[in-house]
Amino acid sequence: MKFTKQDLLTMLIGLFLFASCKDSNTIGLDLDSEFEIKGKLMDTTTVKSKTLTDDPTSGVGLLRHPLGFLNDDTFGTTNASISMAVGIPGNTYYDFGKDPAIDSAVLVLPYAPQFYGDTTTSNFTIKVNQLTNDISKETSYLTSKDWPADDANVLGSYIGKVKPSTKFKVTDIVSGGPDTLKSVIPQIRIPLNKNYIQTHIIELDSITRSTANNFFKSFKGLKVSPTLTAGKGGIMFMDLYNTEGKLEIYYKKQNKTTTTARDTAMVAFPIGRNSGPVTATIKHAYIGDVKTQVEDNNPNSSYSVTYLQALAGLKNKISFPYLKDFLANSKKPENGGGPNTKIIVNKAELVVDLSNGSDALPFSASQRLALYRFDIAGQRANVPDNDNSIQGVYNGDPRALGNELLFGGYFDSVNRRYIFTITSYVQDLLDGKTEDYGTFLAPSSLTEFNISPPVTSASRSVINAYKKNAAPTDKRLRLNIYYTQIN
Repeated sequence: MKFTKQDLLTMLIGLFLFASCKDSNTIGLDLDSEFEIKGKLMDTTTVKSKTLTDDPTSGVGLLRHPLGFLNDDTFGTTNASISMAVGIPGNTYYDFGKDPAIDSAVLVLPYAPQFYGDTTTSNFTIKVNQLTNDISKETSYLTSKDWPADDANVLGSYIGKVKPSTKFKVTDIVSGGPDTLKSVIPQIRIPLNKNYIQTHIIELDSITRSTANNFFKSFKGLKVSPTLTAGKGGIMFMDLYNTEGKLEIYYKKQNKTTTTARDTAMVAFPIGRNSGPVTATIKHAYIGDVKTQVEDNNPNSSYSVTYLQALAGLKNKISFPYLKDFLANSKKPENGGGPNTKIIVNKAELVVDLSNGSDALPFSASQRLALYRFDIAGQRANVPDNDNSIQGVYNGDPRALGNELLFGGYFDSVNRRYIFTITSYVQDLLDGKTEDYGTFLAPSSLTEFNISPPVTSASRSVINAYKKNAAPTDKRLRLNIYYTQIN
């Protein structure tokens, strides 16, 4: 075999590097066997966590809008209502014909494919009222805003159970032909006061119904509000992002050729993001230990569990207060270090264990959590391990894992935990490349990763806090660091 001077130089450099490295060590417990390296446990792995209320967020432009009422024995109650503008058909004037008279009016709210809570024993009352202000003229649609409505006049109501996955049949009005029965997507259909619709829509003058803006000024929109009459309740999600939301008006008008004949017709006034604003209002009322933690302003308080809740509910602020001490200690001569000692993080995992018995049905644990940080301006940002590029918009971090499954945060139902890979973030904190301006855990929708407060999911989780001097089998919040010390 030919052995060049370059080969010899490469070998010598490699031997020098291996000779200058300490044995790899680990921080944490319960390490996966495939990554486990013999070492000692360091107390500097403390992970502090605190339950905080999440921030209100925008309720418009959502992929799905929450609607429902939850009564959770651990957290308290959650109420989600929807306020919406009603558009005009085809964005232009609709002619009801001569002498139109209403037969019926139905508010159609199609379900989106998520539900959290109990559909078996829960009964709801869902009321519809008209808004008192033109919702299209607003500039802010925060989920904390309760939109004023004419509560004295209930335009319609639905009473009973909800069936988010059940299709059913409705009569389809066919102009000039026999009516037919057709199957429709799962939806809530709420009959509305037909006299009100006759007066406030059908009998409006042509100018008022000629443009969407003119119509919004007169018919200011609808508010849909739920209450719970039995059971633990639940949060359903309505698909008002697409085109199936509508106000259907069934009416009769004079036949164009035979004045004594009457024709039956139906027109749909659209509801959705392309027809006018649709927004959510969310209210939480906390109880017990959740309320205690939320109202506790003592930074030194310690709790055995903390709480996470979607629908702009609860998040956890977490911190790693002794990472810098860990680096400083590694440089001490008695620990085999020196002034130039560096810590190379091979892998870092944040392990989040679910509290035992906290997810009894119907309130299962969140299927996914989000982990994010604050930047220097106090804005939400991805940690570098999840800071992926967006083509043509943003270059991201070259160290990003590029795959949400690799980054983690999904619920492991076998081990009842969540794991995040945050190797680059921990390395940056150790190196002083970034400051911990705030690191946060919060629920996320299973199908979309949410940095902003999630309102397209309704789940919650109770997680164990960090526990000092924990036994290997203890479930808790912990940081596992697999590292190499280089002098």
